Amino acid sequence: MDRFIENYTGEQFDLLVIGGGITGAAVAYDAASRGLSVALVEKQDFGGATSAATSKLIHGGFRYLAQGDLHLVWESLSERRTLENIAPNFVYPLPVMITGYNSQFSNTMWVMKAGMIIYDVLSYNKSWTWDRSKSLPRHKSLSAEQALALEPTIKKEGLKGAFVFYDSLSLFPERLTLAFIKSAVKHGARVANYAKVEGFILTPGRSVRGLRVRDLLTNQTVVDLYGSLTINCGGPWADIILGLATGGDISRHLRRSEGIHVITKKLVKNHMVASVTSDGRHCFLIPWRGHTLIGTTDKEYTGDPDAYAVTKASVLELLDEVNSSFGLRDPLRYEDAQYVYGGLRPLVEKQTKEVYRSSRKYEIHDNAQDGIDGLITVEGGKYTTSRKLADKVMKMAAKKLNRDVGACITDKQYLAGCEIENIDGFLGAIASGNKDIDGKTMKALGTYYGTEYSNVLALARSDRNLSEPLNSDGEIPAQVLFGVRHEMARTLPDVLLRRTGIGTLGIPGDAVLARVADIVAQELQWDSDRKQKELSGIGNAYQVHE
Repeated sequence: MDRFIENYTGEQFDLLVIGGGITGAAVAYDAASRGLSVALVEKQDFGGATSAATSKLIHGGFRYLAQGDLHLVWESLSERRTLENIAPNFVYPLPVMITGYNSQFSNTMWVMKAGMIIYDVLSYNKSWTWDRSKSLPRHKSLSAEQALALEPTIKKEGLKGAFVFYDSLSLFPERLTLAFIKSAVKHGARVANYAKVEGFILTPGRSVRGLRVRDLLTNQTVVDLYGSLTINCGGPWADIILGLATGGDISRHLRRSEGIHVITKKLVKNHMVASVTSDGRHCFLIPWRGHTLIGTTDKEYTGDPDAYAVTKASVLELLDEVNSSFGLRDPLRYEDAQYVYGGLRPLVEKQTKEVYRSSRKYEIHDNAQDGIDGLITVEGGKYTTSRKLADKVMKMAAKKLNRDVGACITDKQYLAGCEIENIDGFLGAIASGNKDIDGKTMKALGTYYGTEYSNVLALARSDRNLSEPLNSDGEIPAQVLFGVRHEMARTLPDVLLRRTGIGTLGIPGDAVLARVADIVAQELQWDSDRKQKELSGIGNAYQVHE
């Protein structure tokens, strides 16, 4: 992939997409797959904000049943199956245990049983997967004793029983988002990260005809990025971007909800374990890479989204909820947090007062209603339904462009690099065919890169220093070089947190950081000052504010 704005020659596009999170990536891919010329710009890195701050779940939204939002649940369940199909190396079945204590009406066994039946009915086609290993079974009931035997971490006092049902786990949401970006590029889209929209180019009649974009890496301004239609997929920044077109008058405000997650030592065996807190929210423990992912908060955030940061108070609040909701032998302390990450979820303004009760519905708004033609703004939504959202965006775009763009095909073909009919067979075959490489490394390469694993392996074999594992998962320096050379990684956080998993269990040791920095610096021709600046600033990506 190439950052097209570095060599942009002024051509006009059918579609300009603002935002390189999962929504913008899905829109760019859908549009490009229908033959439209597309340019996507992202002010930070692809999948680096809300799309990276997920619970790593591809799920139907069981808790939305309690809100009576059956359509959202049905759509989410349908998209869960689609993502299992088109991204088999990223999305895997996950058993979920939800416990019953009769402490609240929604937490009683018979209410949860009713929810389980509805969930199964709405996902009637969950066994119709391309890869049979992705087929999900129906729910099952457990006695209190059975539940405790499977997962001793659950709270014993008052336990009436539990249910186990299946959703899906996204092993690496940042790379799944990147797979959508790559799929868009495969179909001809032009993309650029670190490309910030600073303004709109408007006709005298206040119709959008282009964008003014600043290349944040070179600090150069590209004035003439033109398109017939612009799609604003700015997530928590969507209303602020809209304000650039309206001269600062933001007529449509988004609400923003903070969600944080904590990575800690292994607390559960094989199940995601969910429990209801004293105030009726859900918190959960998810098995992930030999550790446990704890989530999540859901609190309204009213400040500048660019100023958002995870605070120690939020982390302590989440840990307190976990300590009171589960039967941990030793209560979790702040020092047990190996890595903390957070982000902001965009919510549609007119929904309920309490953000936890707010739906994750989305809206697609034609800004001609606000006096700005040639612009569509996408608001709200959730990761799981982003591909379907893109399909609906294209229906409105076709009307605005006044042309037939054909039918959506993104649910019928694999994402780029994910062309794998049987994931277990694929991983087994590449491991047996490359016995000179550590088995953990082959599993990591096959999972994170799919059919592109051989390109990373070729780099590793070109220099044996690039094949020495950097972590317990077997990740290797060749991935760092591949991320910079072929996946548009331009900073150390890009490499550590979004192209590889080297930094997603916490800050790596000094030796690993130095090795990664040397590779990136050499490939991007950083001088010693720039390399030291990157190393000095890496702590910002992990910082928790007081």
